[in-house]
Amino acid sequence: QVQLVESGGGLVQAGDSLRLSCIASGGAVSRYVMAWFRQGPGKARELVATISGTEERTYYPDSMKDRFTIPRDSSAVDLHMNSLKSEAPAVYYCAARARDRLDITYRYPWQFDYWGQGTQVTVSS
Repeated sequence: QVQLVESGGGLVQAGDSLRLSCIASGGAVSRYVMAWFRQGPGKARELVATISGTEERTYYPDSMKDRFTIPRDSSAVDLHMNSLKSEAPAVYYCAARARDRLDITYRYPWQFDYWGQGTQVTVSS
């Protein structure tokens, strides 16, 4: 079982960059499909970025593509966010699920088994 701890959230201005980190303990990151989700007040949890296990395939929703990246190493997965847009505060969550033999990415919260406690990001105008 993997435990996830996020860090790096805070208050930034529109146009700034921010890096979030997720430390994974209890197993090598390559054994899992990792993802970042975010959830604003009154909104559904939405995918921000995801990376598969051994092949490191990535997927970003169109609104995040070209601005966000999800690098990882053996024990952590980061979220690099550039050109942040002014919007309602959101809690960013790190998530994981065991990879399968196809090593594909997953996109929905219900497909992930392990979650961190979240870190809040606020982007002011």
